[in-house]
Amino acid sequence: MLLTPYYASLLALIYVALSFNVIRLRMKLQIALGDGKDKQLRRAIRVHGNYAEYVPLTLIMIYFVEIQSQNLLLVHGLCSAFVLARLSHIYGVSQIRENIAFRTFGLFITGCVISISAISIIMA
Repeated sequence: MLLTPYYASLLALIYVALSFNVIRLRMKLQIALGDGKDKQLRRAIRVHGNYAEYVPLTLIMIYFVEIQSQNLLLVHGLCSAFVLARLSHIYGVSQIRENIAFRTFGLFITGCVISISAISIIMA
C-alpha cells in the first residue's frame, strides 16, 4: 500500500480551503482580479500561490522516494514534516503582523524535505 496518495489527499483538501479563502475575500472586498492593494487579500493570494508552487514537486519527489526505497518510515517522516511545514508557512504568511519564524520554519522544512527526497532518490 502506498502512503503518498493519502498525504496528497490531505494536502489537496488544504489547497481547496486556501482557494475558498481567496474566493471569500474577493467576494467580501468585491475585487475580481489582482489584490486591489488589500493587504489581507494579497497575503491570501501569495499563501495560495506559494502552496501551489511547492506542493506538486515535493509530492512527486516523496512519491519517487516511496516507490524506490519502500521505506515507509522515511515516507511518513517526509510527508508529516512537509504537512507541518506547509501549515506553518500558511499560518505565518496569512498574518498581517507576520511572525517571520513560522514562515522561515515552513520554508526551511520544505527545503529539507525536497533535499532529503532528492538525495534519497540519487542514492537508491
